[in-house]
Amino acid sequence: MSFLSHQKTVIITLLFAIILTKTQAGPENIAGTAKAKASTSLNSAFDIVNVNDGMARYTNIGEWASDSMMNFWGGVNYPWMQLDWDSLQTINKIVLFDRTTLDAHTAGGTLYFSDGTEISVTAIPNDGSPKTVSFPDKKVEWVKFVVTDGDGDHLGLSEIEVFPAPTDYDDYVSWVDPYIETTRGRYFYFVTGSRPFGMISAAPMTRNKNQMGGGYNYNTNEILGFPQVHGWMLSGLDLMPTAGEINPSLGEQKWKSSFSHEDEVVQPGYQKVFLEDYNIWVEQTTTDRVSFYRFKYTKDAVSNILVNLGGYIGTSTMTDAKVTKITDTEINGSVNTMGRLWGGPDNVTLFFVIQFDKPFEKLNGWVDQDKYEDITHLKGSSEKTPRRPEGWSYYDAPTSGLSAVYNVIEGSELQMKMSISYTSIANAKNNLTQECDHWNFDQVRKEAKEEWNDWLGKIEVKGGSEPQKIKFYTDLWHTLLGRHKIDDYSGDYPDYTEGDRKGSHTLNAKLKVRTLPKKDNGVPKFHMYNSDAFWLTQWNLNILWGLAWPEVLDEFSASMVQYANNGGLLPRGPNAGGYSYIMTGCPATPLIVSAYTKGILTKVDHEHAYSVMKKNHMPGGMLEADDHYIDKGYFAGNAGRTLEAAFQDWSLAQMAKGLKKKKDAAYFLKRSEGWKQLYNKHQSLIFPKDENGNWSHSDPLSGKGWIEANAWQATWSVSHDIQGLSALMSGNDKLCEKLNFAFEQAEPTDFVFAYGNGYVSYANQPGCSNAHVFNYAGKPWLSQYWVRKVNEQAYGGITPDKGYGGHDEDQGQMGGVSALMSMGLFSLRGTAALDPVYDITSPVFDEIIIKLDSEYYEGDKFIIRAYNNSDENKYIQKASLNGVTLNQFWFKHSDFSKGGFLELWLGPQPNKTWGTFKLPE
Repeated sequence: MSFLSHQKTVIITLLFAIILTKTQAGPENIAGTAKAKASTSLNSAFDIVNVNDGMARYTNIGEWASDSMMNFWGGVNYPWMQLDWDSLQTINKIVLFDRTTLDAHTAGGTLYFSDGTEISVTAIPNDGSPKTVSFPDKKVEWVKFVVTDGDGDHLGLSEIEVFPAPTDYDDYVSWVDPYIETTRGRYFYFVTGSRPFGMISAAPMTRNKNQMGGGYNYNTNEILGFPQVHGWMLSGLDLMPTAGEINPSLGEQKWKSSFSHEDEVVQPGYQKVFLEDYNIWVEQTTTDRVSFYRFKYTKDAVSNILVNLGGYIGTSTMTDAKVTKITDTEINGSVNTMGRLWGGPDNVTLFFVIQFDKPFEKLNGWVDQDKYEDITHLKGSSEKTPRRPEGWSYYDAPTSGLSAVYNVIEGSELQMKMSISYTSIANAKNNLTQECDHWNFDQVRKEAKEEWNDWLGKIEVKGGSEPQKIKFYTDLWHTLLGRHKIDDYSGDYPDYTEGDRKGSHTLNAKLKVRTLPKKDNGVPKFHMYNSDAFWLTQWNLNILWGLAWPEVLDEFSASMVQYANNGGLLPRGPNAGGYSYIMTGCPATPLIVSAYTKGILTKVDHEHAYSVMKKNHMPGGMLEADDHYIDKGYFAGNAGRTLEAAFQDWSLAQMAKGLKKKKDAAYFLKRSEGWKQLYNKHQSLIFPKDENGNWSHSDPLSGKGWIEANAWQATWSVSHDIQGLSALMSGNDKLCEKLNFAFEQAEPTDFVFAYGNGYVSYANQPGCSNAHVFNYAGKPWLSQYWVRKVNEQAYGGITPDKGYGGHDEDQGQMGGVSALMSMGLFSLRGTAALDPVYDITSPVFDEIIIKLDSEYYEGDKFIIRAYNNSDENKYIQKASLNGVTLNQFWFKHSDFSKGGFLELWLGPQPNKTWGTFKLPE
């Protein structure tokens, strides 16, 4: 590094500038807000105004070209261009696109900044593909690019893009990084084409598999298609725009396209990507039930817009497609989806309507190897083959679909909309008409961004590091993204509860179209949802949703009860209106009870909700309580099921008490103590017993007799009775000593283990309450310490391979734990106590503002402020609530709902007298 002193300016040559291929997800390109000027321009067609017009990779369109010439001996008069803003901008990335012509190559140059620094840029590609330059944050009024190496005449740029640093992010969407842990996520994990809980859930697919890096995987640089449905055991309707000669019968490996993250934009509600094999920009946005695409062509071509309606997609397999051409701009149809490995109805039908803004030349189709031209109807293949000969399996099936053909020229655009329904084509058409009866893509994109900003902005944080803030809003995005609506605009929804249960599956499932109850104005009272399991959400979603989005908790509670109205059972993981039976117990109970105890259960009758839960806690219900559990207090051979059921019975007892059902309250409270039969005093941990009362084994690290856990991980999950566990362990000191030992053993692996392995694992649900147990065992400073450690090590990553422990983020559950830890709030009892409370640890942010929903809560805001906050100052020294000294580690939800001000003073050493003297009832 060299330093050259001048009278007014110090120019620092940033030789250490980082040239990265990873695009920083989130913020908008701000080059278009600047005024561009240049040394020269060739003519008006290649004027400098083109350099920041948003058009990249076009040839002779939207380019800046100078009048520079190369003489006979190779000399070039190098041009320059500059962007000027009206005010200071904080930036950290610039993307340069050379002109696409191979005859003029801007190969290198120097970026100069108004702060007196400069960066050398080398190896700019000659084909117009992007060159990303990332650097430490700079505050600048202008950026200048001077060409220092080139070949040919008329050097210039197709485009320059400039991106703000987090300091200048002016909205919440910009803080979200959808790339985080995409190399480890599930098929449904990365969904940019969705509103909060929206029915449509579209995204590009780079790996066609479900778990451990399925769906959109950052490490794969080929797009296989754009499936429109990314849900729990739901997938399908695969879109792929192409150009040139394509034989779609050869499948996704033949129609796939390379792409680059460098010029990709990924945000909640919007994605833009360039298909390099086809020279097409693909932009995607969405309403609740309509996916909206804009294709921009940078070369003359014959374009085939493929809609694949056959074969395996991520979580299920498409068969039996039916397609009808309505006009030269509209197509409708349906496709069956089956082969759900983890459960659900054996067949679910997706209905769809597709519209284009321009008439296609013709509509072609294919079924397996057979191709058809100029079709008006198409019937896909019903053939399907299991991938494994025995047991439950994913299925393969022949690809089938349609191709809308267009003759396109460079600079032309084509728009496409697709709406879906789980009930009928007519409802799919109505969804499209009601939500998106126009062709203004930018308007829909703007509305999607505004809605996401509104939802994410319910919790505003200040302070903390930039990575912590990026992770926090990405956490919130995940908690609001999955678990999609399945009801139509009309209120119609599918009911697949009738059928024959086999394992986690519903065979011979029959579709019944039902209609949601409606308000006086004709609007449905609530929505129905498809969802992964609500297994152990008492430690994440039940708490977080109730803080900032109480209507969501109210909605899901009503949806669960509606499922039970249709099929008798409260679902664990509701699938397309039916049951998937995934996981264990009756996790809907703590969710519904937590809405009741917080006073936000408004969309369903309390007595009816209670009766439904009580039925599901008895033999024949979703809890699957057998005679042994009822008589002996535990499930033979399974400690995991026992602890889950005990907490769920305790939760139900809380609501029974609230409804003055004293007999029921006493009965379920007594049942909730059955876990004590499994306490092994010799190991001071809980172990499974067989039906005769003998220990099933003696290995505390064995997952045998547990659900994705072991004795070390799950003993502490008796959240409703930590004092009972403490008594069995001979007191709080012994309990804390043992639990602290578990955390010490887990720290070297960042508190992450595979299912059922290790001492503490925050990569999966059973361990997600453990750090907060110390609060209830008289040593809250240990909760403060380990919560900070876990939050940093298990959840602090913001890279494509780290962020949630690398196993199953599970539609917001790990994100919910991460967000709550960052806020310094929790509820060990899942806010299911009759008088619910929030547990306090030290937040990573200096201030947290929770904007209260006026439809549910009396107050306007609840503010948490942490003084002297830092990585070292993680221990609470003292606290106050609304100006009154708070010596306990908790406060009531009833105080939260009125709005308030929680102040925390932090320090580097634990205050072992704070928060130790009183436990919540």
